[in-house]
This record gives sequence, C-alpha cells and structure tokens, in this order.
Amino acid sequence: MESPEEYRKRLQGYVEGRDPLRVQAEAPARIARMIEGCDEERLRRRPAADKWSAVEIVAHMAEDELVSSWRYRQMLEQDGVTLQGFDQDLWARLGQYGAWKAGEAFALFRLLREANLRMLEGLSPEQWERAGHHVERGRITVRELVRHMAAHDINHLRQMSHLLGVGWGEDEA
Repeated sequence: MESPEEYRKRLQGYVEGRDPLRVQAEAPARIARMIEGCDEERLRRRPAADKWSAVEIVAHMAEDELVSSWRYRQMLEQDGVTLQGFDQDLWARLGQYGAWKAGEAFALFRLLREANLRMLEGLSPEQWERAGHHVERGRITVRELVRHMAAHDINHLRQMSHLLGVGWGEDEA
C-alpha cells in the first residue's frame, strides 16, 4: 500500500518538466479517444471488487474537477482559506458512480475542465500564488493545485489505459 507521501511523489513525477495547463487541456480529448467505441460492459468492468471501472474513474475525475473548481475560486477570493478534504470512496457510493454512463461522466468532466481552464488562463502572476490551507496536505497555491490536478489526470489516464487495453497518447504509458 502506497503512503500519502509516496503518492504525492509519484504524482509529482508525472508532471515534471511539463506544462500543467497543457496536460489538463489535453485530458478531455485523451479520455474521449479511450472511451470511444468501447461498449458499456467493458467500460463498467472493475478489475477487482474494491477497484473502480473506467466509468467510475471518469465520474471521479468529474467530481474532483468540481471540487477543484471550488478550491481555485475560494483561494482566489480569500487567500489563506481552509480547504476541506473529501472521502472519494464515500462520494463514489453517494454519487452512484457505477450507475453513470461514460458519456455523462465525460460531459461533466469536459465542461468543468473547460470552465476552469478559461479562468486559469486569465490569472495574474499574483493570483497564481494565492493559497489555501488544505486540512490534509497543508499550504497549497493555485499553481500547485493546477500541477496536482494535471498529475491526477495522468494517474487516472494510465489506470484507464490499463483497464481498457488502449493507449492514452503518451509514450511512457
């Protein structure tokens, strides 16, 4: 089992030397290519009882994008704001991720991501450094959250690639 620190380091490695806005901007097209043509049964197949299917991963990514939308805006409005964590497994149960259709989860993710990128692209240098205090991770700036979300994308794209047996557009997949 990976520790929280090991998880953070692994994710940091995914975005080392990359433009996190570009990584985020490319994610919707990468997801679309992976799920296109896959039947719902394959998209819903879990690798184990306690592991998410591809549809559940996309639903999680959509809801995590929703959380990030709120966090970005909180930090921009009130520097130093407290940012709460969330239990992703509880959200998956409450949100009934297994009942989502891939297209629905993808549409929500894509729309939220586009709105966030539009906002982020217009930030001033000072706004990029505004921060919040995450109750689990400590101080985090808007810039750091953007990098984290880009790494989060890569993490889940790699998982989906493995689950579906399709490439996600990266040489190191």
